[in-house]
Amino acid sequence: MLSPSPVSLLCALLLCLPLAVIFTISTPSSPSTTSTGGVTTIPNTTITTTTNKTTVNSLPTVPPNSETHYNSPNKATTVPPPPSLEEDSDDSLFQLAARVNPSPPVSPNKKLAFMFLTATPLPLAPLWQLFFNNTPKTLYNIYIHADPTFHYDPPFTGVFASRVVPSKPTLRFSPTLISAARRLISHALLHDASNYMFALLSPSCIPLHPFNFAYKTLVRSNKSFIEILKNEAGAYDRWAARGADVMLPEVPLDSFRIGSQFFILTRRHARTVVADRRLWSKFRLPCVDRSTCYPEEHYFATLLSTVDPRGCVPATLTHVDWRGRHDGHPRTYGAAEAGPGLIVALRGARPRYGDDGTNGSDSSVTKRRDPFLFARKFSADSVGPLLDIANDVIFKD
Repeated sequence: MLSPSPVSLLCALLLCLPLAVIFTISTPSSPSTTSTGGVTTIPNTTITTTTNKTTVNSLPTVPPNSETHYNSPNKATTVPPPPSLEEDSDDSLFQLAARVNPSPPVSPNKKLAFMFLTATPLPLAPLWQLFFNNTPKTLYNIYIHADPTFHYDPPFTGVFASRVVPSKPTLRFSPTLISAARRLISHALLHDASNYMFALLSPSCIPLHPFNFAYKTLVRSNKSFIEILKNEAGAYDRWAARGADVMLPEVPLDSFRIGSQFFILTRRHARTVVADRRLWSKFRLPCVDRSTCYPEEHYFATLLSTVDPRGCVPATLTHVDWRGRHDGHPRTYGAAEAGPGLIVALRGARPRYGDDGTNGSDSSVTKRRDPFLFARKFSADSVGPLLDIANDVIFKD
């Protein structure tokens, strides 16, 4: 056999090279994939699949920079992970939440989102555990904003286990309490498309009625329940707490409102809150006068009064007693007061309605008598007496 000459080898190489290039360009690459628990992962891509059966969404505790998939109960969907806990991360989270569907869920099971804003353990958790006992989990979700610098011992358990959203420290006399509420609302919007009403609660809140009573009251409403008060004493000082005229032009004094920190919002208003930038650009500014700085009592009431007053019942359904108080803290009920008589009295009280002529005759506040669903403040040592009367009084209508 004749051995090939160098010239013939070079010619063969030149003839084969174009074919190799063509084959390389035409052949698709096959990235490696892994499949675990219904989630198929391709490099830089995550596809989440779900079955057709109704499932209860699980809310994991999210460490910084991790991925969280918020799945709609109606279809498979993937939402980008919430941002890390860096100081500037909230805007990204709010923008994600502002893109959700604001319409009421089409699912027959409208859910209530119970959002607890706390910087301590939940001392009244055993009472709330009874409140949620024997309630289908298709009717509610729980979310907790907890100060990450606090050591929670014991940790959240029972219905509160694994319900903490990515949180940041909060401080009185600052806009951090507004930010915490907006984080809760954002995660509730992203987590479950069936969330219909969003109730903000404190660790000192108790339920005044069984779950079914609260559920029926809220799912029948197409309006938010938020205290909106106009021309309150000291309104100018609160408006000017950041400095004279600092709130202008976005928040003129005649648009400034005062209300309770705790409210219940419709899904549409929940999205309005997380989408807002205009009013937030003023309320996020630090106060120069701490004695009149209560931004969490102003922001939500002012925002909703500005954009949709007719969509609000201007009252809170969380009872609180401010009579005779001048230190910024309402009355706290202790163990000795936590008896049947107090529960009956709180149930029978009528909410205070703000009315500046914007709600129309169809929902005149003079004719309304909405029931209080929750009450505060109750001390930690009142949990024992409250549990003693839970089945025979609180959860019996």
